[in-house]
Amino acid sequence: MARIAIFSLLYPFLFSYLVLNCHCQERKLHVVYMGDRPHGDVSIASKHYAMLHKVIGRASLAKDSLVYSYGRSFDGFAAKLTDAEAKRISEMEGVVSVNPNHVYKLHTTRSWDFMNLTLKNVGSPKESDVIIGLLDTGIWPEHPSFNDTGFGSPPAKWKGTCTGQNFTCNNKIIGARYYNSDNSSDISDIQSPRDSEGHGTHTASTAGGVEVAGASYFGLAEGIARGGVPNSRIAVYKVCWASGCSYADILKAFDDAIADGVDIISVSLGSSWPSDYFDDPIAIGSFHAMTNGILTSNSAGNSGPDPVTVSNFAPWSLTVAASSIDRKFVARMELGNGQILTGIIINAFDLNGTSYPLIWGGDGANYTIGSSPDIARYCINGAMSTDKVAGKIVFCEALADGSAILAANGIGTIMSDVLVVNPDVAFSWPLPATLISSEDGKTVLDYIRSTEIPTATIFFSDAWKDVMAPKVVSFSSRGPSAISPDILKPDITAPGVDILAGWSPLAPSTVYYGDTRSTLFNIISGTSMSCPHASGAAAFVKAAHPNWSPAAIKSALMTTAHVMDPSKHEDLEFSYGSGQINPVAARDPGLVFDASERDYVNFLCKQGYNASTLSLVTGDNSTCNNIAPGRGWDLNYPSFSLYVKDGEKISATFTRTVTNVGAANSSYTATLDMPPLFSVTVEPSVLVFSDIGESKTFTVNVTGPVISQRPITSGSIKWMDGNHVVRTPLVVYNYLPGAPYNLDLEQAHSMTRESLAFRHSTVYQKSGMGHNRAHPQFL
Repeated sequence: MARIAIFSLLYPFLFSYLVLNCHCQERKLHVVYMGDRPHGDVSIASKHYAMLHKVIGRASLAKDSLVYSYGRSFDGFAAKLTDAEAKRISEMEGVVSVNPNHVYKLHTTRSWDFMNLTLKNVGSPKESDVIIGLLDTGIWPEHPSFNDTGFGSPPAKWKGTCTGQNFTCNNKIIGARYYNSDNSSDISDIQSPRDSEGHGTHTASTAGGVEVAGASYFGLAEGIARGGVPNSRIAVYKVCWASGCSYADILKAFDDAIADGVDIISVSLGSSWPSDYFDDPIAIGSFHAMTNGILTSNSAGNSGPDPVTVSNFAPWSLTVAASSIDRKFVARMELGNGQILTGIIINAFDLNGTSYPLIWGGDGANYTIGSSPDIARYCINGAMSTDKVAGKIVFCEALADGSAILAANGIGTIMSDVLVVNPDVAFSWPLPATLISSEDGKTVLDYIRSTEIPTATIFFSDAWKDVMAPKVVSFSSRGPSAISPDILKPDITAPGVDILAGWSPLAPSTVYYGDTRSTLFNIISGTSMSCPHASGAAAFVKAAHPNWSPAAIKSALMTTAHVMDPSKHEDLEFSYGSGQINPVAARDPGLVFDASERDYVNFLCKQGYNASTLSLVTGDNSTCNNIAPGRGWDLNYPSFSLYVKDGEKISATFTRTVTNVGAANSSYTATLDMPPLFSVTVEPSVLVFSDIGESKTFTVNVTGPVISQRPITSGSIKWMDGNHVVRTPLVVYNYLPGAPYNLDLEQAHSMTRESLAFRHSTVYQKSGMGHNRAHPQFL
């Protein structure tokens, strides 16, 4: 009894000791970022192991916990750690950041011709030396878009490899790797670089696929499918699976891609929440890519049209919004009384004009399982009666994936949703379908209720000319940047609506996961689709100017962009940046706004980043010396962004330097197009160059009255020499840096309740822009 009493007294202390010292706490994957790669003959993996050993204590556990050592292009590692161990590592010398492993989300023949990058403009032998690296869901290597007929051996600079079982590279796909740090796996996943989701095949073929004649989506949009630079090489880094894309895997893929020798990195994925640059694997990876001469092209995200939703906003990468092309898909339907209505949808099913009985979803309720007309009107899966729906077309008062009608043996669906107003993007369904306006929905319902035997038919989709194009699509994320509002984001827009490109034959071909029909081409939408257009355009410029820096290529793409129509976009440059990408003009921009690693580091110093942290990132002990915190107005960026807090005057002076890449002897004159709200002066207003590569500096002074609650107002500065127009937008607006993410949750919630209610009520939220799990969007 005495021993029991003693034990009872000691138990709380023993328990505390065990909790603090045992290794039975749950270990979760964490990513430790340590900045620039150490120079000299240093065993990076041994260093990482030693750090883990010191924290964990047991050699075997330390060895087992290490998942990745990043060391080919920068320093860091991924390891399974308890929260306490992660905290101890974060306090070690040389550590920039420690973050739990987050899951990121994935954000394609007509589009290149729409941008005037026609076949006559491509085909230079130099294009075969350009390697586009894509971080995505992998690739379908046997796809005709990646046929290597006529290709020679990979460029001598290539240091990559081809990994995975049942996967073979060729002289088009010259490298393929896959990453799965947490060993997560869905039944649809393939443990190799092979794509089972479709997204990666789509983006790769958009950026660099070869010409494929007769490509179509079940006969729709038939034509020649191709990428922007068909002669380019492709390297694949599979970081995304059915469950999403892992932080640790993304960073490891960047580490490999940089060291492998890619020229452009294309990343159609991102976070739905803004992060500090050195807590974000895409910002970290793209920074080190930049220091190695590689431009990273990023999707802006699919959380529009809400403001301050843009993702991937690091100033050293290219942030791409999504806009329409001059083609849209519609599906007409005809009622039994002869009335024809038109909906925005991709319908690849042909009923041959045959009419079928038409019922309202509410009349198809399955009472036996507890359904009712109020439930069945929305055509919810399981709520429909086969006896009532079989052989009929069903009118549904909400967007749904069609599975409920299929399960009840229905023929097709006509959908109308009061929450979907003027849809500007089409989706494909697993059965004959169309999506009509709420007003037309009332017409259909009135017809059903007033007709003894109502009938209808749905026609195969038509491709109509969209005279409003290019226009930024509603889902494309908007600026400003919450982290660095001194930098205008997005940078540019590119085609991202109803894009036909390659597809994995294993992936669902419509919004319904259970659709087993297989296709080699699909029509989908998203900034995931606009990003590879920009990546391909960057590769096109890189082939012509292999020695240009990432900033120079980015500048060329931005300053030559087609000017967008502001009357179609109330949020102006926050939706489209510098404008619609113009690849051919970007090869001859006249002037470029160049920037080096040092320029970006100076910017970060002014933004208040810790000098010792930045010295780890760069390996430069002089980082931030003599640089005081302040506004980022002197980063040599090809746009101008001035945020003003409520009640402050408009006042800023920007400094820029342009480098002549046009004619040796040239003179550029500044022309201003500004709104009456503010005044702008440029000094000097004439820049005279006598040599290629010569640089000139100018200042832009912006002044104006006190403003409050002012949305974005914009103008532009154009430098013209008679042959070139170098255009840079200038925006002024009221903003509180960090908002709404730095506000209390209730305030932020009340600000966005309406938009969230809209997005969460539609099929887009759960099915990812109307397609598969690989690219959930509208979140």
